[in-house]
Amino acid sequence: MGLSYSAVSTIRQNWREHPPSYSLKIQNFSQLEKSTAFSNHKYQSRLFSSDGYNWRLIIYPKGNVKDNGSGFISMYVEIDSSSLIESTEVFAELRFFVYNKKYNKYFTIQDVEVKRFNALKTVWGLPQVLSLATLINPENGYIFEGGECEFGVDVIVAPPFTNWEVLSFDVKLSDPKFSWTLKKFSELKEEFYTSNSFSMGGMKWVLKMYPKGNVRADGKYLSLFLYLADSETLKPDEKIFKKAHVRVLDPLGYNHLTEKLSHWHNESNHGYGWPCFVSLTELRETYLNKEDALTVEVEFKVVSKNKYSPII
Repeated sequence: MGLSYSAVSTIRQNWREHPPSYSLKIQNFSQLEKSTAFSNHKYQSRLFSSDGYNWRLIIYPKGNVKDNGSGFISMYVEIDSSSLIESTEVFAELRFFVYNKKYNKYFTIQDVEVKRFNALKTVWGLPQVLSLATLINPENGYIFEGGECEFGVDVIVAPPFTNWEVLSFDVKLSDPKFSWTLKKFSELKEEFYTSNSFSMGGMKWVLKMYPKGNVRADGKYLSLFLYLADSETLKPDEKIFKKAHVRVLDPLGYNHLTEKLSHWHNESNHGYGWPCFVSLTELRETYLNKEDALTVEVEFKVVSKNKYSPII
């Protein structure tokens, strides 16, 4: 069963005491109405600067008829094309203001969708900011002191796209297995042994084995862990997901002992695995070959990769 969505208006209205970043004061609104009949029914402000770009505020005192604004004050912002370079796009949030002296506040209206300005689309705005009848009625407070009024705009430019992160998961590793054989297992004396490093998913790894178990194994179990190699150092806040099967191989090839490992690796010198992978009794009975050698294997299923900028 499909989902249905109702249209949600992106136009928001409220009141604000703080003045806009750019203000256009008109000392005689009726004369503005008359004069714009000779300038395509609109008034364009002088250029003003915001976030490194130049802009104009455009007012249609009787509304922009071509944009369904008849009977309203229509307000737009135009970016100065000379401040755009080829292929440049500027994303900006626009807030339009009309001052109300009765309340000593600014009526504020905006389309909360950020607008994309470029060489092909240099003008964005709202055709129906405030009804003309509401504005020209002196009792409402928008026209005062013999015809004065004030319009304004905030142009808030979104910062350029400079921070990004791409997370991917490599599930088709070309050579996903690594095997490690320890000869004369019963004669091993060291507390632990570390395999040669091997590459997997763009990182280097090692297996670490405690032949008589680590401190949590009470000398009764083989302990086995997977580490990032010492040559690999995770950056702050960096993490790698790995999914692997770790096995102690049956020399007869019938009954390999397999455990599954899935974990986010977020520390350079920290391993993940099992303090009690297999009891030493079972290991000696089943998993040592005739030459007293033990073979373990790791098979990677998934390794994540993370690219990001800037690198910190």
